[in-house]
Amino acid sequence: MNRRKIGIRLESLGLPLRRGLLEAERLGVSGVQVDAVGDLAPKALSETGRREFRHLLRAHNLELTALGCPLRRGLDATEDQQPRIEHVQKVLSLSYDLGPRLVIVQAGAIRDEPNEPRMVTLRESLQALARHGDRVGATLALETGLEDGPVLAAFLDRFDTGALGVNLDPANLLLNGFDPYTAIQALGRRIVHSHAKDARQSSASRVAQEVPLGHGDIDWIKYLDLLKEVEYRGWLTIEREAGENRLADVAAGVAFLRRLIGPAAP
Repeated sequence: MNRRKIGIRLESLGLPLRRGLLEAERLGVSGVQVDAVGDLAPKALSETGRREFRHLLRAHNLELTALGCPLRRGLDATEDQQPRIEHVQKVLSLSYDLGPRLVIVQAGAIRDEPNEPRMVTLRESLQALARHGDRVGATLALETGLEDGPVLAAFLDRFDTGALGVNLDPANLLLNGFDPYTAIQALGRRIVHSHAKDARQSSASRVAQEVPLGHGDIDWIKYLDLLKEVEYRGWLTIEREAGENRLADVAAGVAFLRRLIGPAAP
């Protein structure tokens, strides 16, 4: 890996789109993850709008690392299931048009009971989305954190598709009591994107919480070494969801990763 693979989640900066892109360029990162909402929602972006956004990214020397697809309910919810699937399908198509060909979604918790109604709904949703992803050439990345890595890996092994992958978020795993290092080993080639987000585990004197990158309990040298072992060559996208000065936290996170990864190859 090299510094060309460092990105930031634009929403972490708490800035309007154009100011956020300008700040990302100033930080010297190569990519940004953005949510497909508001002006960047599929229904809001015409063909002209899509060309203009691609031009705007190039003007700031940026690529898209992925599109985020926030959902009010997971893909395991039966209520409004079809409209939800259709929306994610449109975001998958948009991700192909804009370049990353990758969409990150919180699908819902995976349970051990395969015939439990929510699990049946989740499988149906993902099968429909995988078919669409295969058709348009885009991948749906399930966010980690609601279940252990080996559980997620076993679940994904049931699908015969290349359009389902994983966005590895070590902080989410740690906050929910799961081992991020075991997750890397279990998920392997399924990892198509990684957040660089840190957290502290709970103890007798503190509650579990997300913290600035490099200030938590994640062993980042071990994390990066394990990603190398499974031949992950994708983005490390810095995300900061809490804190009073997220812009400064993200900037410090960029510097932290650069110290670990080293300068870009000449």
